Amino acid sequence: MKQIVLSIIFIAGIALNLYAQPAATYTLKSCLEEGLLNNYSIRITHQEEQISKNNATLANAGYLPTIDLTGGYQASIENTRNTLRSTGETSKLKGVFDQTVDLGIDLNWTIFDGFNISTTYKQLKLLREQGEMNTRIALEDFIATLTAEYYNYIQQKIRMKNFLYAVKLSKERLRIVEARYHIGSFSRLDYQQAKVDFNADSAQYMKQQEALHTSRITLNELMGNENVDQFIIVHDSVIDVNATLNFDELWNATLAVNSSLLKADQNTILAQMDYKIVNSRNYPYLRLNAGYGYTFNKYDVNNYSKQSNLGFSGGVTIGFNIFDGNRRRERQNAKIAVKTARLQRDQLELQLRSDLSNLWQSYRNNLEMLNLERQNLIAAKDNYEIAMERYMLGDLSGIEMREAQKSLLDAEERILTAEYDTKICEISLLQISGKISLYLE
Repeated sequence: MKQIVLSIIFIAGIALNLYAQPAATYTLKSCLEEGLLNNYSIRITHQEEQISKNNATLANAGYLPTIDLTGGYQASIENTRNTLRSTGETSKLKGVFDQTVDLGIDLNWTIFDGFNISTTYKQLKLLREQGEMNTRIALEDFIATLTAEYYNYIQQKIRMKNFLYAVKLSKERLRIVEARYHIGSFSRLDYQQAKVDFNADSAQYMKQQEALHTSRITLNELMGNENVDQFIIVHDSVIDVNATLNFDELWNATLAVNSSLLKADQNTILAQMDYKIVNSRNYPYLRLNAGYGYTFNKYDVNNYSKQSNLGFSGGVTIGFNIFDGNRRRERQNAKIAVKTARLQRDQLELQLRSDLSNLWQSYRNNLEMLNLERQNLIAAKDNYEIAMERYMLGDLSGIEMREAQKSLLDAEERILTAEYDTKICEISLLQISGKISLYLE
C-alpha cells in the first residue's frame, strides 16, 4: 500500500509542477506567427532570398560600363653606349636616370554581346523570383511541420488525460478489491493483480509525461523561443478534422500553385536562357573604350629634359568569335539541359499526382475509421459500465474487469490515433495543393 501512495504522490507532484510553472497560451495561428517571425531556418532563408535580390542588377548583368582610375610611377637607371654608323664614334653614358608618372581614368563598355547581356539580366531576375519561391517552399514546409507538431502536442495531452483516467479507474478498482480483501470477499491474488494493474497504469502515465515534454520542447524550438522549456497552454483541446476536402479542387490547385512545380517551370526557363547565352557567341560583339589621362616624363639624356601629355583617348572594337573549340559541345549540353529540365518537371508532376492520390486514399480511409472508432468508443463505454456493475456485485472476475477497462482505453487510443492521422493527411494534402497558408487565417 505504501508503494501505491508513493505513486499517487509522484503523479500528483508532476501534475502540480506542470500547473505551477508560468505558461503562455497559444492558438495555432499565434504559434505560426511567432515561428515565422523567430525561427532561425526561416530567417536564414530570408537572408538567402535577399542575396538573390541583390544580384538582380543591371551592373551584375553587364549592362553598365566599368570605370577604372589608375596611376603609376616608373623609374630607370641605365648605362648606355651609342655608336654612330657614319663615323664609328662611340659615346658612353653612365647612371642615366629617367622617370615617368602617369594618371588616368578609363572607361570600358560592352555595347552588344550577342544578346548575352540582356539574357543574363533576365536570368538574374528569374533567379530573384526563384529565391522568393525557395522562401515560399521553406515557409510552406515550416507551416506544415509546426502545424503537425501543434496537433501532436494536443494528441499527447489528450493521451495523458486518457492515461490519467486509466490510473483513476485502476485506483477505484484497487480500492474495491482492498476493501473486500480485508473482509474476505476477494482473494489475495485479486488484490495483488489489482495492485499490479494500478502500478502499470501509473508507470504508463509517467512515461507519457516524457512524450508530452518532448513535444513541448519541439514546439518551442520551432517557434524560436529562447526558453525551450517554456510551458505552453494550447487553445485547442481536441484535434479538429476537416472532412470537406475535395480531390479535384486539390489537384487543380496543385497544378496551378504548387511551389515545387512552379520552381520546376522556372528551372526549365533558366535552362532555355543558358542555351540562348551559348548561342549569343554566334553574334559579333561591340565594345567601347575611352580614357582621359596625364603622363609626365623626365629624362637625363634627351632633346627634352621634361615632357608631359594630357588628353582624351577613345576607340570602338568590333569583333566576332570565329572558332573557340567548345561552342558545339556547350550548345549540345545546353540543349540536353533544356530537355532534362522538362523531363524533371513532368516527373515531378507525376510524383505529385501519385502523392496526392495516396494521401487522399489515406485521408478517406482515416475518416471512415474515425467514424467507426467513435461508434466503438460508445460501445466500449457501455461495456465498461456494465462490467463495473457486475464487478461491484461480485459477478465478474478481476481479469474480465481489466479486459473491459483495457477495451475502453484501447478504443480511446484508436480514436485519438485516427484523428491525428487524419489531420496529418489533411496537412499534407493542403501543402501539396499550395493551400497550407489557410492555417494562418
